[in-house]
Amino acid sequence: LNPEQIQAVTHENGPLMIVAGAGTGKTTVITRRIVWLIEQKLAKPEQILALTFTDKAANEMEERVDLLLPYGYVDLQISTFHSFCERLLRDYGTQIGLSQDFSLLTELDSWLLARQHFDEFELDYYRPLGNPTKYLKSLLQHFSRAKDRAISTDDYLSHVQNLEADADSLQSSDDRVGELKRLHELASAYHKYQQILLSHDSFDFGDLILYAIRLLKERPNVLREVRARFRFILVDEFQDTNAAQYELVKMISEPA
Repeated sequence: LNPEQIQAVTHENGPLMIVAGAGTGKTTVITRRIVWLIEQKLAKPEQILALTFTDKAANEMEERVDLLLPYGYVDLQISTFHSFCERLLRDYGTQIGLSQDFSLLTELDSWLLARQHFDEFELDYYRPLGNPTKYLKSLLQHFSRAKDRAISTDDYLSHVQNLEADADSLQSSDDRVGELKRLHELASAYHKYQQILLSHDSFDFGDLILYAIRLLKERPNVLREVRARFRFILVDEFQDTNAAQYELVKMISEPA
């Protein structure tokens, strides 16, 4: 390791952000730091959480740590954001009314389930006569982007209702009224989609982080337990976090 990498690996307390170009050893620093924290007895393996974006990256990091530790990879939690949140929800999700045995849907699974219940959606703008399900994939992508921004169905509906209230107090044009109807249709469809998922004890990938954030917000006892469990949190490719992932990291990294 060069001097800058050594400085990052041996940083003890407080937040640290590593800024470096591609191929300069950022992931190497994270894996070496995990090993250093354990060897220096600053943390037990189970007190370290490392988050990545892909299963491939998580597996690679596990393999590197396993080779570097004299007794191998034990009790470390190196996982993707989604895997971490899935485990959190299976352990504590019942505290906000979620099933522990939920199914995780792929993009295709989500489309098939929404298509099966398509008649339950109250669509007009997004239901063309010639091909009623034409916009279904686009709608699901829109809902996914909302989840990436940590926007719940209640948040979405509340925002649209505030816009409608403002419009009622002003002289709105036909275009403005039409746009509000379109937004209301989107908010209602998002709400219905979530109801359909819950009725089937199913989540899509965006739900994992969205419900994990809700769990930690609504159940302070769970948040305290998670904060107390992980003394060190390391995030690979931190610059790629979306709003929901960033909020999750901020919540669990606050002092216990």
